Amino acid sequence: MGLPALALLLAAGLLHTQASPLERSFQLDYEEDCFRKDGAPFRYISGSIHYARVPRPAWRDRLLKMYMSGLSAVQVYVPWNYHEPLPGVYDFAGDRDVEAFLDLTAELGLLVILRPGPYICAEWEMGGLPAWLLWKPDIVLRSSDPAYLDAVDSWLHVLLPKIKPRLYQHGGNIISVQVENEYGSYYACDYQYLRHLLGSFRALLGSEVLLFTTDGTRAEELRCGTLQGLYATVDFGPGSNVTEAFGAQRRVEPKGPLVNSEYYTGWLDYWGEAHASTSPARVARGLEDMLQLGASINMQVVSWYMFHGGTNFAYWSGADFKDQYKPVTTSYDYDAPLSEAGDPTEKLFAIRTVISKFQPLPVGPMPPATPKYAYGWVALRKYADLLDVLDVLCPSGPIQSQFPLTFEAIKQTHGFVVYRTQLPRDVLDPATLGAPPHSICDRGYVMLQQEYRGTLERDGQTTLRVTGRAGDTLDVLLENMGRISFGANISDFKGLLGNLSLDSSPLSNWLIYPLAIDAAIQQGWPHAALPKSSSGGRAGPAFYTGTFETPGVAWDTFVKFPGWSKGQLWINGFNLGRYWPRHGPQQTLFVPGSVLHVGRPNNITVLELEGAPPDPFLLFLDRPLFNRTLSHSSTATE
Repeated sequence: MGLPALALLLAAGLLHTQASPLERSFQLDYEEDCFRKDGAPFRYISGSIHYARVPRPAWRDRLLKMYMSGLSAVQVYVPWNYHEPLPGVYDFAGDRDVEAFLDLTAELGLLVILRPGPYICAEWEMGGLPAWLLWKPDIVLRSSDPAYLDAVDSWLHVLLPKIKPRLYQHGGNIISVQVENEYGSYYACDYQYLRHLLGSFRALLGSEVLLFTTDGTRAEELRCGTLQGLYATVDFGPGSNVTEAFGAQRRVEPKGPLVNSEYYTGWLDYWGEAHASTSPARVARGLEDMLQLGASINMQVVSWYMFHGGTNFAYWSGADFKDQYKPVTTSYDYDAPLSEAGDPTEKLFAIRTVISKFQPLPVGPMPPATPKYAYGWVALRKYADLLDVLDVLCPSGPIQSQFPLTFEAIKQTHGFVVYRTQLPRDVLDPATLGAPPHSICDRGYVMLQQEYRGTLERDGQTTLRVTGRAGDTLDVLLENMGRISFGANISDFKGLLGNLSLDSSPLSNWLIYPLAIDAAIQQGWPHAALPKSSSGGRAGPAFYTGTFETPGVAWDTFVKFPGWSKGQLWINGFNLGRYWPRHGPQQTLFVPGSVLHVGRPNNITVLELEGAPPDPFLLFLDRPLFNRTLSHSSTATE
């Protein structure tokens, strides 16, 4: 080939390269008010799923059901506190392997809208922010406070390099990335903070990725939550006027695609309130209205969303503050199209029918519900009162302090702490043991001479009448029920925030025991320990144990607590979360089959906080029970 011909070919190749600099692109088109994927107009229908609320063995099943529902994308939160339990200590193994989860979405043909925070809300403990941020008590969260930004930057420098190779422009399936979350609902309204995040995301992810924000539709929310350089989207549910809601987006984004980043398919549950539900017809009708407007919708299952809600295992459920502290239940079922156990519901099929009117559905059947098994009644026996095993649960011994210290001051993130002191004088006539308002965070179980006397609450009962002798031991077991995840109160310190007093005289000289219950149970305690002689049916915090075997299969199940009060459940060392049947609405805990053993005993450990029934049994069912509360004492419903 001659040189002139070669030069012409090189020139033609150069011109072709300049005409299409990227084969893969995902961009905003402000002229046509749409997204463009690889240059062509593109509309997505996505659903939220939280990998942190779904056991890893179930990821594929849930994602495949979402794909077969007609979703083209999934929306994924990354909870910072799930991955950085202590400053500079990172965990991306097992259920926390976010890269494996993202790779699975790509394998199944789903695009991803990633929401890495640093704050996510999601009714998750502290909105995804690590509680260790509160080790600096005066830190201003979600602001340009240097202490907060330093921690955020360190985290983003670990997380975002894992994300960058998975961006759509780099051959991956992540089409857009949200910066912060509903920041307009936070009091700080700190544009310097948003600008800092924008700079960090651009520096770590590049200039091509589509970055966006999500806020409610009120003018104040959109004023404080949006920033030039971040595409502004809105969220609302089926009760909203679609035209008005998107009109709010248009006031801050006059051009570009209409996007509802959180279309609520249901709602979350709070302890002590009725189970939330939204009719399938209402959700489907709202979806159809939006699709007819040409909007991209993200379906969610709780105050954010959800397509599949899952479970707040262990201590991960958050709380709201609406005139009072409102802790979220262990179940995050959200009345979502896929149930807590991942089963297709009537709502899913109603949504799927609407989607089929606007685009072809994947070929093939919807995967069925996972098999369930009712393992029946399992007898438990009392192992020990909690106060009798402090040597196991707090091996380093107590912290001495003149006055009570918060969880954060003693670097205890979750769970429980015992506060111990002695009565300073004889109390022959009943005296008032009391706490300042809102200083019990969140529940305090009071024992005098190891006898349970009652419970103090954050926004409830704050006094008890007691008698005793000088030198009698007073113990208060403090329970963290989950840090507030939304609003201005996310600096939610736990423990005794003020001193207890006896007839208005402050108590002093405290021994404080941070309890490492999960660490002990994961090491085989109490099943591998020598039997304890227990004090029979005494009320108050105590551990109960039992075992059961599966009949050759380990299927999902639901455990009911007949006659039990409130507490925490572990099976085979896995913390399944809080139970509170006396308060409701949740009556059963979901037990994934993946935590069960076949061919050997399954070890049950229960920490009952107030009082177990005289004959302690658990009942394993093949379906969940909801909708029974203190104030709604109707028959439990599925």
